[in-house]
Amino acid sequence: MKERGVLEQMGRIVRHRLIVPLKRSKHTPEYSARGTAVGLAWAMTPLVGIQMWLVFMTWLFCKKVLKWSFSLPLGLAWTWVTNVITLPPVYYGFYITGQLMRGQWDNLSGYDNLSRVIQQTFLGELTFAEKWKLILDLLVRDWGVSMIIGCLPWALVFGVGGYYFTRTFVRRYRHRKAEKLKKMLRKQYGKSK
Repeated sequence: MKERGVLEQMGRIVRHRLIVPLKRSKHTPEYSARGTAVGLAWAMTPLVGIQMWLVFMTWLFCKKVLKWSFSLPLGLAWTWVTNVITLPPVYYGFYITGQLMRGQWDNLSGYDNLSRVIQQTFLGELTFAEKWKLILDLLVRDWGVSMIIGCLPWALVFGVGGYYFTRTFVRRYRHRKAEKLKKMLRKQYGKSK
């Protein structure tokens, strides 16, 4: 059996968990696009660990209160964009954006501290309570305000961009599939009169 590299395995997971569901969905492109938008918007927040729960709560709220829905599986899956591997640069991007939005141009350092805390939290052998204490100290005392402010433009851009990208992707895929089917039927049954 052939061994796969990490990137190949990740590509396979992305294809099977994100792309295939988009292609096979029987719902409108907008339904899938809303799921992508909600998932990406929550993914672009400093709330790793509860993002999937937040997508689910958003889905319940939208379904019960607003009377519209989105693809819950796609919303949940798109939160995986932020994970242990992507966390340090994403959180640092939130921090830098927040510092710039607050006008604190001279205080843009701190990546080493963030990277150390994330490695200790997710890769270290700390207890659950110790991990949460490290995260809370980082978020509240060191980086909190800047990260929360800084994530907002990222969540907006990724949410809106994800919506339009997904809607366009699904529409084009369905159009190509329909054209291919027409071509096959013409070939098989001859041109229609």
